[in-house]
Amino acid sequence: MGEGLVSWWGRGLVDPWLRGARCADRGSATVWVALTAATMCAVFAAVLGLGQAVAARHRAGGAADLAALAAADRALWGAPDACAKAAEVARAQGAELVRCSVAGEIADVRVRARFGPYTPSVRSRAGPSRALPGLPAAVP
Repeated sequence: MGEGLVSWWGRGLVDPWLRGARCADRGSATVWVALTAATMCAVFAAVLGLGQAVAARHRAGGAADLAALAAADRALWGAPDACAKAAEVARAQGAELVRCSVAGEIADVRVRARFGPYTPSVRSRAGPSRALPGLPAAVP
């Protein structure tokens, strides 16, 4: 018995009767660490992709809002001038004007912005505000 303890503790060897029980678990921690690392990488990639999609949507929304405001500002000059200005503003924001229509003083535009693999398209409208009933048109 003393020789078994010495061989196990002293030289780092395992007694023959323990060798069969320990061999079944050898390397299992490596497999678990590899699976956990792969899972974490997949979750991280999904979060990055979602963040990039949200950023693309926000960029397209901002470009659409600015293009609609520019078109509404030029609405009284006519639809061609208003839509040309909206296209110019959209290009300045790194986006592309897909559709533009002007009805009276209301401008309705659709803008597409590319950000990574995503290309969201956002619609925006702009025009003068309507006064609420019972309120004066201009506040002194």
